[in-house]
Amino acid sequence: MSTDRIEKQILLHAPLKRVWRALSDSREFGTWFGVRFDGPFKPGATLRGVIVPTTVDSLVAAAQKPHEGKPFEITVEQMQPQRLFSFRWHPYAVEAGVDYSAEPTTLVVFALEEMPNGVRLTVTESGFDKIPLARRAKAFTANEQGWTMVVILVEKYLVQTA
Repeated sequence: MSTDRIEKQILLHAPLKRVWRALSDSREFGTWFGVRFDGPFKPGATLRGVIVPTTVDSLVAAAQKPHEGKPFEITVEQMQPQRLFSFRWHPYAVEAGVDYSAEPTTLVVFALEEMPNGVRLTVTESGFDKIPLARRAKAFTANEQGWTMVVILVEKYLVQTA
């Protein structure tokens, strides 16, 4: 098992264009992920927002509730239409009053592959080995569990908005 990288996959039964929009539109992404962003996704853009409970799953929303209103920031790396969306962030940056800006970021990649019966979404987060040792294991464990939930949130969102 890698300590530097998390990878999750799911087969989504939706058209590629629809899956891409759910990932690449900051409003749609925020709805299922649980963030309200201050603008659209575009390569090189740093977006700020706040954590808001997802509208897709009540159990996940309840878990997000204690973090509601906390700042959230990503920097979009790449957007290859209907193929790849990636961003950098500070993983598990939820402690009040902690400045994470001097820490390295991890890279989150959403890769899409059209399949005969849907779209395979692969979510990969890498770069944990560069996170300070004092919080590396906690960030990795939280995000390992988080990405498991996230791929299910995407699936539920696509079903609910079909």
